[in-house]
Amino acid sequence: MRTTDLIIKKRNGYSLTKEEIEFLVHNFTQGNIPDYQMAAFCMAVYFRGMDMEETTNLTLAMVNSGETIDLTAIKGTIVDKHSTGGVADTTTLVLAPLVAAAGVPVAKMSGRGLGHTGGTIDKLESIPGFHTILSKEAFIEQVNKIGVAVVGQSGALVPADKKIYALRDVTGTVDSIPLIASSIMSKKIAAGAQAIVLDVKTGSGAFMKDTEEAFRLAETMVGIGTRAGRETVAIISDMNEPLGSAIGNALEVQEAIEVLQGKVSGPLRELSLGLGSYMILAAGKAKDFAEAKGILTGLLEERRALAKMKELIEAQHGNPEVLENLTLLPQARGKLIVKAWAEGYLAEIDAQALGLAAMVLGAGRETKDAAIDLAVGLKVHGRRGDYFKLDQPLLTLYYNEEKRMAEAMKYVREAFTFSPSKVEKNPLIYGVVTKKGRESYNGLL
Repeated sequence: MRTTDLIIKKRNGYSLTKEEIEFLVHNFTQGNIPDYQMAAFCMAVYFRGMDMEETTNLTLAMVNSGETIDLTAIKGTIVDKHSTGGVADTTTLVLAPLVAAAGVPVAKMSGRGLGHTGGTIDKLESIPGFHTILSKEAFIEQVNKIGVAVVGQSGALVPADKKIYALRDVTGTVDSIPLIASSIMSKKIAAGAQAIVLDVKTGSGAFMKDTEEAFRLAETMVGIGTRAGRETVAIISDMNEPLGSAIGNALEVQEAIEVLQGKVSGPLRELSLGLGSYMILAAGKAKDFAEAKGILTGLLEERRALAKMKELIEAQHGNPEVLENLTLLPQARGKLIVKAWAEGYLAEIDAQALGLAAMVLGAGRETKDAAIDLAVGLKVHGRRGDYFKLDQPLLTLYYNEEKRMAEAMKYVREAFTFSPSKVEKNPLIYGVVTKKGRESYNGLL
């Protein structure tokens, strides 16, 4: 079997066999296939695509390129949740304790932020003392004891994906549905989940700008999960504006805590309830969506999810007092209230521009090794369709270095567009994809 022949075969639009894909992934991971040949293969996939069988075989070959996590020692059905990345998306911090409080074990491995999208591990490290590294044994023991653990991803999982993604990033082949889907699903399957709930973002602040493309990605990932023997469902949710009002690590932790306290409603809470409902459905803890959502709503209102968050923080050596005293979170030295420079309805709130503003302030990292400032970021005081008077507070910037403010303000100015006429709000959820196909979503009141 020759690598060149397989590149040509894919370039000419033919499907590769399971053995051919395994040959490519294994030998590239082992260093037997040079970067330039794998880059050529990725470009062939970019233009010619892959069918469902090929994409599944690519995913499983990547899973088998490194270690996999065996979670069978954990009692109950392990359901994992993954988001394709967004701005002010703090659902994991709400979902983990909420779903665990419903009796579904949450054994979650999360990543750090890169670019304008935040990372769950960075956010959790805003909580004083919180440890995000646990041994496999301690991880399993904690989930069995309190029902939840959230840790950083193992570096030994799916090494093929790390190598292939590094090439895609510099060869213009990131934007390929088979390559995106196999990258995401290989990590979820290797992490040991028995069921997977996906949050596929679409809009200006998402990787998939087009809603139809987001549905296609969701269908591909659900197809992979189903073929791999995992119950998989995907929600397609809006990222044309930030999900929550806070952007920045400690600020987002504060907002998540306020949701758990019952003080904050809105899209972050609603999407968390939607994703969580599918998680407990997959675990067999409810007979239908309405019952699942009712269970989770009750857990929020009774503050039982907040109590579970306290258990999680204590188990991972954080200071649980943060739940009642939010000033224990990292605090920025400076604060600037930006007022509306026009009067009218908010027609656009560009999530990506605001994410970049927060990154410029220090809340995000441009490279994976860059340091971040946990305290800085911003809070938006309205949503698309809201009416603002001239000089009404529009958002608040939290900063530690004044020299960063001018560039951050450029992004802020780009992010907001006002309209004199009324503007319809975006739907929060566009639909759901299950193994049966596309379905409407009626979980929101």
